[in-house]
Amino acid sequence: MAYAALGLFGVLMLVIGAWRRRIQLARTGDSGNRRRWRPDGSLEWWALAIADVGYLLVGVGAPIAALAGLPALGVLDRVWVHGLGIVVAVAGITLTLLAQLGLGASWRIGVDETERTELVTTGPFALVRNPIFTALLGTLTGLALMVPNPAAIAGLVIAAAGIELQVRKVEEPYLRRVHGAAYTNYTAAVGRFLPRFLPRIGRTRPIPAREANDAAPQGN
Repeated sequence: MAYAALGLFGVLMLVIGAWRRRIQLARTGDSGNRRRWRPDGSLEWWALAIADVGYLLVGVGAPIAALAGLPALGVLDRVWVHGLGIVVAVAGITLTLLAQLGLGASWRIGVDETERTELVTTGPFALVRNPIFTALLGTLTGLALMVPNPAAIAGLVIAAAGIELQVRKVEEPYLRRVHGAAYTNYTAAVGRFLPRFLPRIGRTRPIPAREANDAAPQGN
């Protein structure tokens, strides 16, 4: 099962990383990558770096630790749990790619403060504000169930912490600055990571009409 987890993690990186960038480049002439790989001390750099540590711990560290003899957590060391993990991981990879494609030309890795992209609220984004991260966390959960040792659980927690930091402290403030009341009202209707049919989870307060006019972005 450890080898299968390593293989699926490799597929995840190829499909939602390298292949998705190639698709974006072919469609728009822009790879969509705004991430700065050199450490710069910014909150975004740290958030993405923390998430990366979690991804690698779940997808690489946990399987290698299992091959080296690290035992699985007893309550999760069941054949049916491992099988469920495969199903969840494959579904997660598929849904992550579909959510990425749903952003169209607005898809980005990282945030460019000088850039204004379209606010996408249709397709999977009508159900949850961050379907890419939701599906990605689902994928990591599936991988962790395939090799449910302490390294996998720790990696899942670290990845979730990095994603929370990126979304709450980097992406949401940026989108609120760029799109004003339109984004705030969107956050009031659709949850951050969970589907909108779950009442009030991850939503904000809508802006009254008078405040919405004042908060609307102004053109040059």
